[in-house]
Amino acid sequence: MTKPLVALVGRPNVGKSTLFNRLIEERLAIVEDVAGTTRDRLYADAEWGGTTFTFVDTGGLMLASGTDLEVSVRDQIQIAIEEADVVVFLVDVTEGITANDLEIADLLRRSDKPVLLAANKADNEKRRQEAVEFYELGLGDPHPISALHGTGTGDLLDSLLETVPARGVEMPVEGTKIAIVGRPNVGKSSLLNALLGQERMIVDATPGTTRDAVDSRLEWDGETLVLIDTAGIRRRGRVAPGVERYSVIRALRAIQRADVALLLLDAVEGVTEQDAHVAGFVVEEGKGLVLVVNKWDLVEKDTYTVQDYTSVIRRELSFVAHCPLVFVSAATGQRVGKTVEMALGVQRARQTRVATGELNRLILAAVTAHSPPSKRGKRLKIYYATQTGVAPPVFVLFVNDPELVHFSYRRYLENRLREAFGFEGTPLRLVFRERRRVHTRDAARAS
Repeated sequence: MTKPLVALVGRPNVGKSTLFNRLIEERLAIVEDVAGTTRDRLYADAEWGGTTFTFVDTGGLMLASGTDLEVSVRDQIQIAIEEADVVVFLVDVTEGITANDLEIADLLRRSDKPVLLAANKADNEKRRQEAVEFYELGLGDPHPISALHGTGTGDLLDSLLETVPARGVEMPVEGTKIAIVGRPNVGKSSLLNALLGQERMIVDATPGTTRDAVDSRLEWDGETLVLIDTAGIRRRGRVAPGVERYSVIRALRAIQRADVALLLLDAVEGVTEQDAHVAGFVVEEGKGLVLVVNKWDLVEKDTYTVQDYTSVIRRELSFVAHCPLVFVSAATGQRVGKTVEMALGVQRARQTRVATGELNRLILAAVTAHSPPSKRGKRLKIYYATQTGVAPPVFVLFVNDPELVHFSYRRYLENRLREAFGFEGTPLRLVFRERRRVHTRDAARAS
């Protein structure tokens, strides 16, 4: 089940990043009292009232010098509202209604998306009363809030729960679900067409030709697959640099619905920050990942080309070093079938279960070979381990004190698990829990 997507929109410097941090209870967005501080679109999950939302901070795209402000704002906001289930429109009580507020409000009124109006910086009773001015925007009751202090944000979240469109129960889909994700113009639709053997999607050299995510069924060596193609961004005229970052939003739901993601990289352009964003989201969601370097036919090659490219990609995307890598050309069909074979292999790895006895023998051998470091004179002790889940594989390790687990030792244990059992392309979840001691008297009573 995909999570409701909530976009925080508004003109620069109304407090979108501050509200984003408040809602997710982390300081992920850079906050500074300068318009356009946050350079990247950020997203994160937060739970309220039993519902988990994905919040998207759409503020802070740096507008290039000479770019028309109104056109840039309109394009950026339009992309955000197209993808969101609900839009939270932030305005600034201290400045009142501005021309940009009116323009954004007009876009929102003409959209089919539910909108909540949040009047930010209402830090005292006088400002909360002044929020009534925003009724003029025609978007319903303004919610006076202070993102900085948290005032009114609970009421805003309660309204969000009431506003989220009702979602039916998702019927289980048979077969492995594979999402094809990546930046605009890396060849997502071309790869889908090559796999299906037909012009299922319109393929064009213009970034963002595909508008909607489309599912296609495919029989592959007796297995049923569901291929999920994700849309790019269609740009009209001149758009401020950075707008393509919003294409990540469209990948979020596809990844949430999928078992494995094929992340397409451009062999000509190399790895970008946006590629890393998408790869990170795949890992966070616990999905499998295959790195697919497309347009390989456009690269001049020698004996060391594959080795050199592999080294660069592994360095730039070191946090997914466990994922398989393949070089393809969707245009010529070169090795496109290998992408599906790898995805199916990753899906099998996601479903792998390790017997408890075998798992504990491995952990014992790992600890014997490299004992945990001590912390403040106290050393981590691992008593036993068990696997509690798959897709992704989850391992619970019972220890004397979970706070003694250093990230480097966690990584060491993960690497040993991968060496012993494979797990190629799938994240692993290692959970460390304190083993509760059973007193002798209590044990005697229990017997």
